[in-house]
Amino acid sequence: MNYEPKPLFVERMHLLLKDEEDLKKFFEFAKTKTKKSFRVNTLRISPDKLIGRLKKYNWRLKQIEGYPEIIQVQNELEPGEIGKTQEHLLGYYYIQEITSMMPIIVLQPDAGDTFLDLCASPGSKTTQAAAKMNNQGTIIANDVSIGRITILSSNLEKCGITNTITTLHDGLELCNRLKRLDYNFSKILVDAPCSGEGNIRLSPRTYLEWSEGMLERFGKKQKKLASSALELLKVGGEMIYSTCTHAPEENEEVIQHLIDNYDIEIQGVKLPIKTREGILEWRGKKFDKNMINCKRIYHHDNNMEGFFLCKIKKLSDKIKGE
Repeated sequence: MNYEPKPLFVERMHLLLKDEEDLKKFFEFAKTKTKKSFRVNTLRISPDKLIGRLKKYNWRLKQIEGYPEIIQVQNELEPGEIGKTQEHLLGYYYIQEITSMMPIIVLQPDAGDTFLDLCASPGSKTTQAAAKMNNQGTIIANDVSIGRITILSSNLEKCGITNTITTLHDGLELCNRLKRLDYNFSKILVDAPCSGEGNIRLSPRTYLEWSEGMLERFGKKQKKLASSALELLKVGGEMIYSTCTHAPEENEEVIQHLIDNYDIEIQGVKLPIKTREGILEWRGKKFDKNMINCKRIYHHDNNMEGFFLCKIKKLSDKIKGE
């Protein structure tokens, strides 16, 4: 089936991208296939040793500069080919979109951290964090359904993760329970459920399901989720808020809500791929000047998937207005 974007979606993307040629390129790339990518599970094998093992498959592999564990396959593969190898079954690598790896690269959890992954399944970022932490420290990986927890647990086991506790809760419910227990974290990831505008190359059906009403509904939930998580963050701790969508209602508006209600700092970050700044205005709404420190990733800039992320540092436990 040939899915086409709704006129309102095109109009909104034009407002975000502004330039006609940029917009044209965005929608041209939306019709192309993504390149496969994976992350070496350094708890089990080194990048060099894995690349040596993978030579037998005749894949053309490209490592991301400065991050040898991140690898993109340059040639086109057969459906499912990347997941059928012995190396994948042994947990030597994790199939993951490169933009999905950016939150943990920015957050940099280490062996001394207590880390909360609030919306963790299928485990892409949890396993990445555990590798960064060298299976030390403590990770709580949460998700909302038993089906998603089953997938998460399976991936943790395959990757040899031993520092992670999985929990089965609604995100808001878990945050409230942990708050009552006075439990907090030095690092938190809120990779929020979203409308998925950034994944239209992988899932063009998003065009059909998309509506502005959906964006508003997600935005309301995301504000509650991000706020509840932030209240569990230690003073001086860091949190990443991320989505795989371009909608300001789910991105900058959520961050503005946090700025308006909490004592936080939006930190600048550098990524190994091309990014654009967060926007300062959307349909008459003005955002904080530090919103430029947020990162927008468009699929036609890197030949990857679309993404948004923001790094937040908690300055105090003060809640504005109380």
